Amino acid sequence: MAGYFEITDAPDGGFRVRLLDGTGSLVAVSVKYPTKEAAVAGISWTREVAGTGLIRDMSRGGHGEIIIPKSRVAHATTRIHSHTRFQTNTARGVHSR
Repeated sequence: MAGYFEITDAPDGGFRVRLLDGTGSLVAVSVKYPTKEAAVAGISWTREVAGTGLIRDMSRGGHGEIIIPKSRVAHATTRIHSHTRFQTNTARGVHSR
């Protein structure tokens, strides 16, 4: 299910980017960009970062722990403490302690 980005006018000037999922539901709204060119650059940067970015829990009680999803479908998560080391099998993307 592919999502998409929309560039919209910000009410106080400039532009914002909205990220929507494949059904058109809002997923995220960006910071304000001064120009459309800056908004497009922000989308490009977001695409690059989001594909490889870790999930770090900075919520109350999260203590900055990294969360690794078990599966997309189940939305189940496992908390991994920042002091835990992993070996990565890069061929299959499998993590082990």
